[in-house]
Amino acid sequence: MQTVPVTRQHLLGSVIAVPPLARHADLSLNREANRKIIRHIEAGGVTTFLYGGNANFYHIRLSEFGAALDMLAEEAGRDSLVIPSVGPYYGTMMDQADILRQHEFPTVMVLPMLGVLTDEGVATGFRHFVEALGRPSVLYLKDEGYLRPATAAKLVQDGLVSCIKYAIVREDPSRDAYLSELLGLIGGELVVSGIGEQPAIIHVRDFGLTGYTSGCVCVAPDLSRRMFLAIQSGAWDEAEAIREIFRPLEDLRNAIHPIRVLHEAVALAGIADTGELLPLMSRVPQGERPRIAAAAKALFESGAAVLS
Repeated sequence: MQTVPVTRQHLLGSVIAVPPLARHADLSLNREANRKIIRHIEAGGVTTFLYGGNANFYHIRLSEFGAALDMLAEEAGRDSLVIPSVGPYYGTMMDQADILRQHEFPTVMVLPMLGVLTDEGVATGFRHFVEALGRPSVLYLKDEGYLRPATAAKLVQDGLVSCIKYAIVREDPSRDAYLSELLGLIGGELVVSGIGEQPAIIHVRDFGLTGYTSGCVCVAPDLSRRMFLAIQSGAWDEAEAIREIFRPLEDLRNAIHPIRVLHEAVALAGIADTGELLPLMSRVPQGERPRIAAAAKALFESGAAVLS
């Protein structure tokens, strides 16, 4: 596992995979299945792993947090960058900082929340966590009501942010006043698109973001990497053609639930048994699984064809 500080070169070097976290029926961590998922992604040339929403780190028990960190650090390849997550609650993230200081993860993502918060309060909480951890962390912008662009920019300017995962969903991603304002303040060097392959081309080409995260990369990492390289080289037609291959599974994620569908897709594609979802989440109904299986297998086979 890489332990050097995260730089823009890391963001330029790989799609950022956002995998599920496999568990047994009793909700305990399934090391073997998680190893299979990691090896599958690494075999496709993807070397950055972000364990956040898809891994349901929102609901992880504090008593299990250290064991999960140990497992991820031990199973990742030598050249892979692993980014775990903390929060979303202030008390939780501060207790998790104590555990993280015993590990060598170069950065950590602070999970966002909505509800009992203020713009100033979020910034203060993020600052407290980074100061307690002693390492810049990933700022996850998922909703406009979470942080104002100027507040996020101040955290970057103060050296507290390793990168920003930008994931505010728009009906038309080419029209985004919030993102434009943010980039006007800090540029796009440390900002990655955080909503998978679908808006990635527009975010990188038109807004100047540095890279993108993906959940479906866990099914077809080689294909996602090929799209990543096409975007970097300006081969927009090729990138668009690959993006369309990801669309059926992404459409199901959008229609049902992005985390729950990906959790099933990785298993139904035959990659690894992801098992049960940690509450307060639940697995998709049995009736939805045939559609997910068809889309996941088609995407997996398209990815395998890239290597043939």
